[in-house]
This record gives sequence, structure tokens and C-alpha cells, in this order.
Amino acid sequence: MPRRGLFLQTRTHWLLFGLALLCSLVLFMYLLECAPQTDGNASLPGVIGENYGKEYYQALLQEQEEHYQTRATSLKRQIAQLKQELQEMSERLRSLQERKNGVANGVGYQGNKEQAPSDLLEFLHSQIDKAEVSIGAKLPSEYGVIPFESFTLMKVFQLEMGLTRHPEEKPVRKDKRDELVEVIEAGLDVINNPDEDDDQEDEDNRLGEKLIFNENDFVEGYYRTERDKGTQYELFFKKADLMEYRHVTLFRPFGPLMKVKSEMIDITRSIINIIVPLAERTEAFAQFMQNFRDVCIHQDKRIHLTVVYFGKEGLSKVKSILESVTSESNFHNYTMVSLNEEFNRGRGLNVGARAWDKGEVLMFFCDVDIYFSAEFLNSCRLNAEPGII
Repeated sequence: MPRRGLFLQTRTHWLLFGLALLCSLVLFMYLLECAPQTDGNASLPGVIGENYGKEYYQALLQEQEEHYQTRATSLKRQIAQLKQELQEMSERLRSLQERKNGVANGVGYQGNKEQAPSDLLEFLHSQIDKAEVSIGAKLPSEYGVIPFESFTLMKVFQLEMGLTRHPEEKPVRKDKRDELVEVIEAGLDVINNPDEDDDQEDEDNRLGEKLIFNENDFVEGYYRTERDKGTQYELFFKKADLMEYRHVTLFRPFGPLMKVKSEMIDITRSIINIIVPLAERTEAFAQFMQNFRDVCIHQDKRIHLTVVYFGKEGLSKVKSILESVTSESNFHNYTMVSLNEEFNRGRGLNVGARAWDKGEVLMFFCDVDIYFSAEFLNSCRLNAEPGII
């Protein structure tokens, strides 16, 4: 019996081994049948069975070259148009300057009357040449790329919104809407009134009549602003019954900086009234007074403190903290107002503001948990004026 069992066990092992070998052979034959056949004379990607010769690639290169030449011609035309507009603007500036000097001096000046418009024109031309309109710029990384933002007749899509908010700007600001409407109208004027050297005029003649585009033919546009050069606009127009699109590139160069105002601000006498509404929370008030002593009493020294306390519980503790700080620092510019009411922050701020009767003052509505520095207080003085809400 043991021999027979051993014989059957051995026979079973060989049977399983044979089945595994058979499965491996079948899988190997299947892979051979499914493997793609390689052919040394296989044609290049494209239409199946079609071989591309030298003429095809020459035609493709010629087509690409014509496309880039057309693009370059369009950009040159647009730059020429901008230069013409700038020339007209400089002439108007020159005439205004001559008129102004004629009224002031009785005679027009001769030495500098053309210098300022010429300098302005050269500057605006340099802005166009330096901007990334026709020639790209080498950047250190992808973070240096200035992205485009897209717009239609009704919407503006902003990349700065990211993925956490809807990119559509709602509603579109009036200044941005007026800017984009002006740009679309300028693009329509470029298309409907082409220059003599523009290929667009020949296309219209082949169709038998001149195509007139309007704002309803505007598809979409892109714009981006280089803060030191200007704003670039890419506009796309299309007639409903045509397959071709019209592409217009515009550029609005920034002019030189101009002085608006120069003044000196004296904040040495500007007092800030810090108004703190409070109820209970004596420990938080003790920490607040520690920061108040370090910043306002020892450093700034131009502060008045108004504490509006609600209720009776903790009132004696708050008064004790105030008296302790004032006696240690010899500080007496504070007001304590006690109200036997439930805590109301708006009510406390109103009462604290009305408690001041010493003339104009800056009011800082503060909570007991706020930590501030002397630099913050000076920033308040620089960006606010007494008596203006």
C-alpha cells in the first residue's frame, strides 16, 4: 500500500507538470501570433500605405514658412499702425505744448518744443520692442512666464482665482469692461480698414465684396500685462458662414511715470484712541495690558486707552489691573466707562467713541485678544486722517 500511494503521488506530480508546460506553450504561441509584424520598409505615419517623399516635406516646410511670413507681416503692419498713431499723438502734444508756451511767454519756444514729444515717442517705441509681442524672452524658469487671461463679450476669466474659486469675474469691473470694449472696437477697426499691404484686402476681393465685421463676430480674446512695458491683446473674430478666423494683435504701451504729489507727513502729534469693549475675561485683559505697556507706554507714547466694561462681575479686577499699570508707568491717558448691561460690542464701541471730547483723534476699535506693534500704530497714522470715516 505505501508503494502504491507513492507511485500515485509521483504520477500526479508529473501530470501537473505536464499541464503547466502545455499551458506555457499555448501562451507562448498566442503571444507570437499577437505580436506586431515588423517590416523594414514600413511607411511613415500618415495615411495608411502612403509613402512620403522629399517633395512632400519640401511642401510642408514651404507651407510653414509662408505661415510664419504671414504672421510676421501682420505684426509689422500692426507695429506700423501703432507707430503712426503714436506719431499723431506726438503731433497733438507738440501743438498743445506750443499753444501753452505761446500763452505763457508770448512767443513759442524753439529749443525744447520738439524734444519732449520726440523723447516720448522713442520711449513708447522702445516699450513695443522690449515687450514679448514679436520676440520672446529667455526666462529662468516657468514661474517667470506671464500668463494670459481670456475674455469674451460678457465674461472675463482670471487665472489668479486658482481652482478654489470660480475663475469667472462676476461682475466685471467697469474700468476693465470699458478697457476691453475699447480693445474690441480697435480690433474691428483694424480688420474693417486694412492697410494697402495687408493680404486681407485681397481675400475680400476674391469673395467679390468687402467683409464688414462687427462686435457679434468677436469670438474670444486673451490679454496679459507686463507691468513695466504694457498690455498685449490677442483677438479672434469669425463670421458665422465662414471657416476662417481673423486674428488681431494689439499692444498698449505704458508711458513714463509722472509725479502727482510730493508731501511731508508729520505724525508726531497724532494721537490714537484705542477703544476696547470688555466683559469679564480679566486674564485676557491682563495680557492685553502687558502688551499695551510695552508698546504704547514705553515705545509710542501717543496713545489714549478707553475701556468700556459691561456688567459688575470682574469690574474691580479690571480696575485693579489698570491702576497697577498706570502707577508703575506713570500713565494717566485712559478712560474707564462702566455699563451695567449685557455685552454688546457695537454698543461698547459707540459709547467709547462718544466718551472722547478732546478734539480730532484717530480711533482704533480693538478687541482684547489683539496683539499689535509700534509699527502698526504708525501705519494707522500714515493711512488715516482725523475726522474722516
